[in-house]
Amino acid sequence: MRILRRIKETYADGPGIRYSIYVSGCTHRCKGCHNPESWNFKKGVELTEELVSEIKQDIKENPLLDGITISGGDPLHPDNAEGLLYLLQELSDLDMNVWVYTGYTIEELLSPPIDYNQLYCLSYIDILVDGPYKEELRDLSGFCGSTNQRFIKAKKVYENGKFDPSVHRTSAGSPRL
Repeated sequence: MRILRRIKETYADGPGIRYSIYVSGCTHRCKGCHNPESWNFKKGVELTEELVSEIKQDIKENPLLDGITISGGDPLHPDNAEGLLYLLQELSDLDMNVWVYTGYTIEELLSPPIDYNQLYCLSYIDILVDGPYKEELRDLSGFCGSTNQRFIKAKKVYENGKFDPSVHRTSAGSPRL
C-alpha cells in the first residue's frame, strides 16, 4: 500500500481534530471525485515500518487529536487491504477513534468471495463510511460527499458477523455513535 499524503490536523474528515491518511489506488473512479490523483496505485510513498513509526509519533505528539481518518483512493481495495490491516493493527495501541472511507458498501465487503484482510480491518474501524461518491446525490452537510454513503459501526458488524441496519444511519450528516 502507498500513502499519497498525510494531514496532521483537519476538521474535514470526521468529528473533531483528526489525523488524516490518504492512500493511493482506487478503481471506483467516481464521477466528480474530489481526489482523482489518488486513483493511481503507484503514486505516493510505500507504507513501511519507518513511515508507520513516523505516523504514530506525529499522533502521540499532538494531544489535540480526536481521531484518525484513513481515506484515499480506497483503503479497502483488495490491493490495499493487507497494508491497511497492518496500519490499523499498528495504530490500535494509540486508542484513537478510527474512521475509514471506502467506495465499497458493507454488503459488498461481506459478500463472497470474502477478502479476509478487508474483513479483519473492520475489527479496528470505529466508523466505516461506505459507498461510492455519487455526484448526483452530492450533500456536503456532514462528513460524507453524497447521501448514499452511510456511517457503519464496523466493529459491531465484525463482532456480530453480519450487517445490522440498526447500527448505521443512511444519509449524510453525523452518525449515531
